Amino acid sequence: MAPEASWPALDLFFASHPWHGVAIGPDAPRQVTVYVEIVPSDTVKYELDKDSGLLKVDRPQLYSNVCPSPYGFVPRTLCSARVAALAEAKTSRPGLVGDDDPLDILVLTEKDFTHGNILVQALPIGGLGMLDGSEVDDKIVAVMVKDAVYGGVQDIAHLPTLLVDRLKHYFLTYKQAPSEAQPACELTRVYGREEAFEVIRRSQADYLDRFGETLGPLVAKG
Repeated sequence: MAPEASWPALDLFFASHPWHGVAIGPDAPRQVTVYVEIVPSDTVKYELDKDSGLLKVDRPQLYSNVCPSPYGFVPRTLCSARVAALAEAKTSRPGLVGDDDPLDILVLTEKDFTHGNILVQALPIGGLGMLDGSEVDDKIVAVMVKDAVYGGVQDIAHLPTLLVDRLKHYFLTYKQAPSEAQPACELTRVYGREEAFEVIRRSQADYLDRFGETLGPLVAKG
């Protein structure tokens, strides 16, 4: 039996790796699958263990910051050269590199999620251009599909200013110790839906550059 013929059979016996084994979705970048790692009620920072595909404790939440909405990443994406090149062009800041992680995404919803390690369908509406030193660490902002409150929002510009400020404040301060005068991260810009689509496309291309040949039939499945 050809190796590629065995992939569907493996799906029956093993859980898919959230980063590599889950499809981004046929309508990406307009609608994407999101793997949720943490939710607002979490008192520890959960993060995907890239080797095993299991959710691990990255660190306890040391300060008062509360993640404003379910937060995770877009499967089969990577923030690398193409994503960094876009950030360089938008900020006129040379020497930027991707953070070498899947593309981060926050999903706005009226619903209360009790835990992560789940998949959600979301509609990207914009993003926050973030830098951690010289590393590009963009946060895509999306709304949950069919959400009663946020589902009809088309662009981040249509959100209340206070809500956007809340998102910006969280990502600027969630790594900052009280003794630090300056934020650990930098917000370079808030961008709308079309640029978010471009960031997602570039992160898909970065992923294929890194993993397409290695994963082969798995990536080709969707």
